[in-house]
Amino acid sequence: MDTVARFGAQGSRTPPSVDPGGLPAVTPAVVGLDPDGLAQATRLLDEFVRDRKIAGAVAAVARDGKLAYLQSVGVQDLAEGTPMSARSIFRIYSMTKSVTAVAAMMLWEAERFKLDDPVSKYLPEFSRVVVASGASTRPPVRPITVEDLLLHTSGLNHRTSDEYQAAQVRSRSIALPQFVANIVRVPLMEDPGTRYRYSEATTVLGRLIEVWSGEPFDRFLDERIFRPLRMPDTGFVVPFDQRRRLTTVYAPAEGGGIRPVEIEAVPFTVMPALREGAVGLVSTVPDYLRFSQMLLSNGALDGARLLKPETVAMMVGNRLSDAITRNRGGGVMGWGLANVNVVLDPSRVPYPTVVGEYGWDGTAGTIFWVDPSRKLITILMTQSSPANPDRIRQRFKTLVEQAVH
Repeated sequence: MDTVARFGAQGSRTPPSVDPGGLPAVTPAVVGLDPDGLAQATRLLDEFVRDRKIAGAVAAVARDGKLAYLQSVGVQDLAEGTPMSARSIFRIYSMTKSVTAVAAMMLWEAERFKLDDPVSKYLPEFSRVVVASGASTRPPVRPITVEDLLLHTSGLNHRTSDEYQAAQVRSRSIALPQFVANIVRVPLMEDPGTRYRYSEATTVLGRLIEVWSGEPFDRFLDERIFRPLRMPDTGFVVPFDQRRRLTTVYAPAEGGGIRPVEIEAVPFTVMPALREGAVGLVSTVPDYLRFSQMLLSNGALDGARLLKPETVAMMVGNRLSDAITRNRGGGVMGWGLANVNVVLDPSRVPYPTVVGEYGWDGTAGTIFWVDPSRKLITILMTQSSPANPDRIRQRFKTLVEQAVH
């Protein structure tokens, strides 16, 4: 079968018994993709494995709701030699944010909140936030709104920032209420609504989802998103009997090659106290393909409707003001409520793309792109730190784009 039956550099092969992404599988030509072009993309991944820049990868391309390409190369762990497969589990880090955003907007449709509601209406701790101003602090010019959290215009900071690390804001060993209590103790970097600053805002959203729904965040995701979309391998922990499927994260080794690293003190094989809406999920390529297809299909997949089409349209378009968009990166990319980059100026993006394509990535080497105009989804998952060794993402995306007719 053209979509799966190709050996990788380490002899890895997607098992033919695996459901290929839960989407109808077709040969690439059926949906206007060049098989030879996609083979070049696979060869690129093989080269990265052979040159010990990554241990392995899983990638998929779907078009018109059909799976045209699903490839596994290399191994999950160099010491054990377990081949990568479509069932390999990855730490998807910031690709979690889009899932959290969908959960929030489901509750927005249910009228549990308004986008311009102050966060303090639901989390009173946020009534105490202040803004850093030189050596002192001052009150913000206006409250942080829910939409600020979705757009990263809240003034909150990133989990790896010096300020948050010094204050020990984030740990996988604390629960969401404690996280909220920690984050409001650190001054905002600027007034809400004045700048895009990628941040821990999405984990605050996870706590809001608990307040709005009356359910634990992880249960809401499981019952309202993962089960309806048939995403059995997505969650906040890898079950004990599935640990053999979890891929190892690798970083560059001194003298060349790669070495295993553990990014978190609480590993993903242990259920964390912090169900983290910003970076907490593990998933597989087939699972995330179904999530992406739901967005591309305007909020529904295989009879399960999560969102209205008009809500999805609002989520995947640029929602930042013109001034903030320009300041963020010169107007090349916007940002949507779905917690995705939105292409505004393809001529200045370092890989082939089109206006309106959206997607996001994860700090351990995962990324997805959705192109509504061509009904195209591309997903690449590795486990690498840094996340993009030798520009593997741009190079892979370029080869996939060259295969599109």
